Amino acid sequence: MATLAKVMSKFRLAVVQLQVSSVKADNLSRARGLVREAAAQGGKVVLLPECFNSPYGTSFFSEYAERIPGESTQVLSEAAKESKVYLVGGSIPEEDGGKLYNSCTVFGPDGKMILKHRKIHLFDIDVPGKIRFQESETLSPGNALSMFETPFCKVGVGICYDMRFAELAQLYSRKGCQLLVYPGAFNMTTGPAHWELLQRGRAIDNQVYVATASPARDETASYVAWGHSSVVNPWGEVISKAGPEESIIYADIDLQYLADIRQQIPITAQRRDDLYSVTCTQEASG
Repeated sequence: MATLAKVMSKFRLAVVQLQVSSVKADNLSRARGLVREAAAQGGKVVLLPECFNSPYGTSFFSEYAERIPGESTQVLSEAAKESKVYLVGGSIPEEDGGKLYNSCTVFGPDGKMILKHRKIHLFDIDVPGKIRFQESETLSPGNALSMFETPFCKVGVGICYDMRFAELAQLYSRKGCQLLVYPGAFNMTTGPAHWELLQRGRAIDNQVYVATASPARDETASYVAWGHSSVVNPWGEVISKAGPEESIIYADIDLQYLADIRQQIPITAQRRDDLYSVTCTQEASG
């Protein structure tokens, strides 16, 4: 039993940095093939990027939007089942009740959907002379935290801009998550400035592993993604990192190492709940 526990305390995470085109069928086919490759290399949990089935942009969301379940989630379900992995399906534009959402679905090794996370914080920014983007022009926000269980650990899900909100990550950690995953598509302004910094901050603040999956960079796209999908450990070290091109990166997640870090620097026990608190007013949804 001790041997089994030791085995279960380690698992391989695979992060797919997909080159997204304007042809949905090609995106789905390539994603499925890369999930298969990731599983062949030992990946037990596989992460896809934000908006993996369509170009990223407010002008594309309605055109590519689907119901869930739909075409893209059917491919994700089949990919998870055939490769016997937990598949975090990046995100897709979702249509529901006349509204559009930026939604992440997660599938188990049996191909069943175990979670749907709608992006909570919409990407509305204006950096003069560099970038203006308003997701709220077309998208509606989600209203719930999203977590799922694996045989290895509990996982918290956010999408891109969600990563900037430290309170969300703290709530996930306090609810038992040891891995936080953020499919994201930072751009050429915010990417070099904040992408890695935010991941390392969330990891150190909460003593968790943090993984991000970006689309590969396409200099010809209307929105150019930064790339550099990464995995950060609870000490704040980047343990795996992609370049700008399409690739798969791997990280061996060691939950005993995480437990050791929490014991060495026991911030959870030292938190001054008598002075401050972060509370969840909307419980998690699956």
